[in-house]
Amino acid sequence: MNAGNAATKDKPLGYLFRNDLYDGFGTWPLGYIPYGGADFGEVQAVVQAIGDGGDAAYYSAWTSVAAHLEADAAEAEQKGRIHSARELYLKASAFYATSYHPIYGDPVDPRLLTAFRKQVETLDKGLGLLAQPVAPMRIPFEETSMPAYLIPALGLEREARPLIIFTNGYDGTITDMYFASAVAASRRGYHCLLFDGPGQGEMLYEHSICLRPDWETVVAAVVDFALSLPNIRTEQIALSGWSLGGHLAPRAASGEHRIAALIADPGIWSICGMFRDFAVHTLDVAPEAAADLGALEQPLLDRMDRIINSNPALRWKVVQRGYWVHGVDNLRDYLISAERFTMDGRAELIRCPTLLTRAENDSLASGTSAFFDVLGSPKALMRFGASEGAGDHCEMMNRTLLNRKVLDWLDELFHPA
Repeated sequence: MNAGNAATKDKPLGYLFRNDLYDGFGTWPLGYIPYGGADFGEVQAVVQAIGDGGDAAYYSAWTSVAAHLEADAAEAEQKGRIHSARELYLKASAFYATSYHPIYGDPVDPRLLTAFRKQVETLDKGLGLLAQPVAPMRIPFEETSMPAYLIPALGLEREARPLIIFTNGYDGTITDMYFASAVAASRRGYHCLLFDGPGQGEMLYEHSICLRPDWETVVAAVVDFALSLPNIRTEQIALSGWSLGGHLAPRAASGEHRIAALIADPGIWSICGMFRDFAVHTLDVAPEAAADLGALEQPLLDRMDRIINSNPALRWKVVQRGYWVHGVDNLRDYLISAERFTMDGRAELIRCPTLLTRAENDSLASGTSAFFDVLGSPKALMRFGASEGAGDHCEMMNRTLLNRKVLDWLDELFHPA
């Protein structure tokens, strides 16, 4: 997901929070309102509790509300109010999930692990109270295993249905995918498989397993696992990625041809694309020198490093998040790693029908149209605008519009009814 710039006295504030960096994180649950992840007043109360406070206040405000929701859920469950208990546990998971992004980084902050473990615990309790209980699963992968959940099609749990595999990006979690995507898809009649891959959620937080570019290897293991599940239409497996998942999912589909449909929200050609533009237009690096950012001369790299560290949002994205997710501790090694995440020589290998999205104000979608032009498979490009309330990264302020249009496209392709 994406975080905004730090607020200043001369710059308008974001949606709700006084600090734009917090606004980038703390407004995610607004996108989950239609799917039970939050209510506006609860988020507004968190904003007021944080006030002008820093990271500690942000963490405390979110986890405090989450703990209250969890306690109410336990009381409701004890009294046999299963519907209320389920709603409250799931909502608590979303609030725990939103609490720790400002404290990202290596070494791992103990508060992050505490909140993440509570997030998983409450998610498991909530999903376990569904009419058809959902239990956590493990997907075998190389020398370890990845956490996963199969969210069944609502009311069609025991019927053979198409499957959507959802994949995250840099810093989303299974809880985020559940509310942002899986609830809508389940209501539409799709089984949904959610997982943490290398560099994501549990794999990063608990096991220090970093992100890797060969996402086709990761998804091959997920597809193998999916084919072992009951009630899956094996010829109708879609792969959907959001945020950086809009790069990882196409990379996977370029090598894993059991995928019958691909969705990238947005379509992202590479991690280094925006860094390359920055090097050329801000640092005056010659385009040929910017072709390999990991090989930049040290003085140029030092200038880039100073600019990144002077901007709270960039510092969070690159130093706190990027270094940790890629398993590095300096800018050069980060750029060397990031250069490996590209669709160069891969986009032409995608065979399945592909849908790319592009939100009007999402800087990460700047290369989506060029990506679309290269695709040789059946393809569609969906644009989302600010006038629809869907112009931001991953259309977070109007996820219902995004989900409706994407699922309509998939319905026409799979005819799931």
